[in-house]
Order: sequence, then structure tokens, then C-alpha cells
Amino acid sequence: MGIFSFFGRKQGDRESAKYFPLQTDMHSHILPGIDDGSPDLKTSIQLVRGLMALGVKKSIATPHIIGDMYRNNPETIGQALKKLKDELKRQQLQFELSAAAEYMLDSYFFELLQSGQPLLTIKDNILLTEFSYASRPDDPGKLSFAIITAGYTPILAHPERYPYYYGNLKMIHRLAELGFLLQVNLLSLTGYYGKEAAKVAQYMIKNELVSFIGTDMHHDRHLKALSDPRNRELFHKYLSHREWNYL
Repeated sequence: MGIFSFFGRKQGDRESAKYFPLQTDMHSHILPGIDDGSPDLKTSIQLVRGLMALGVKKSIATPHIIGDMYRNNPETIGQALKKLKDELKRQQLQFELSAAAEYMLDSYFFELLQSGQPLLTIKDNILLTEFSYASRPDDPGKLSFAIITAGYTPILAHPERYPYYYGNLKMIHRLAELGFLLQVNLLSLTGYYGKEAAKVAQYMIKNELVSFIGTDMHHDRHLKALSDPRNRELFHKYLSHREWNYL
């Protein structure tokens, strides 16, 4: 951006470039060393500092639980959470941190569900879930029914990123009708995950299909994109019409 374009910006544009819609982030992968997110404690602290700089005061970390890849459990997640909380305390960083999980809706998840053991929830009985990117679920209604009858309310993470729904936006409405609360990744709105994901995310916001937004932050590239003033202007454009700090 040149000097003349900078001084030519309106005050409203400069303010929107500072906008960030969240004080509580309900979807991130900032716990150290247990999934494809932060690999170590140093990185986790850097990501937390970045969230704090954006105005985020609380994070609910949601490491993956995937049967054939990340078989995390309350013990592994609790250990990583304690490690990060202890370091936050040591560095005197005032940041509220808790943990749940992001459950892939695979056969391993339904084994856990049928076992009756308590699952790691975002809040109360609210459970963060995801579909595979590679294959469309045969019967999402059957999935949501099993979760709801077990006493949980499912959030479906980032449906705008599932390519098998591109060109079939009626299915996004159907997911909401089936009882899934829908969560959009902030960066989807910017084109970070591609034009189709941006199109679906923007459609979902405009049609009031979104119950939650989150960073889904895994690494410093996400942090840099979230901090980019141009992207923050887009967040303001699409999200400033309502309150998103619901947890």
C-alpha cells in the first residue's frame, strides 16, 4: 500500500481494519504436540500472544480426535492443556484457556459415543464435530440423530470447506435442519481456503445459517492471515452486524 492510498483511506476503513469479531475463540489447535496444530510449547505461546494481540481473551482449544490418526483422549488433552496453562502462568500472560476436542465423525467416534463415557464438550453438552474432506457422509441425518439421542448438541465445523457440498447449497440448509449447529472458519471468508469455500461461507453468513465462528488456528500462517488488515476489513463487512462472543 503506497503512502497516498494510506492517507486517502477513510476513517471508517481504518477502523474496520482493526476489527476482530471474537473475544472467545471456540475452535483452535494451539495445544502443543498432540495433533496437526502447534508442534511445541514455544509455538503455542506465540499463537496465544497473537490471539491476545487480536483482542481474544479466551480460547477453547479443540485438538483433533480421529480414529486412524489422532486418538487423543481426556488424558492426553488434559496433559497438553496443563503444560500450556502452566507456561502462561509462568510468563504472566492473562489468557483464559480450556480444552474440548474436534471429533471426526468416524467409526471410532461412534464407538466412544456408544460406550457412554463423557465426551469433551465446548460447553455443557455442545460437541464440536467434523466430516471427512475426502468423502461425503452417506446419511448425515443418521449421524446427527445418534449424537442428539445420546444427549449432545453437535456443532459441525467448517461445512464451507467440504468440496462435495459446492454447488449444492441446499444441503447446507439441510444440515441445519438436521440439528447441526454450523461453524464457519474466519479465514474462509477471505478466500484463504479457495474461492468456493469463500462463496459458501459468505452465503451462510448472509442467510443466517451460522451459529459459531472460530479461527481454527493451527500455525503462524493462520495467525498472519487473521491479523492482515485487509482480511479484518472483510471480517467487519460480513460479521459486524451481530455479536459473536457467545461463550
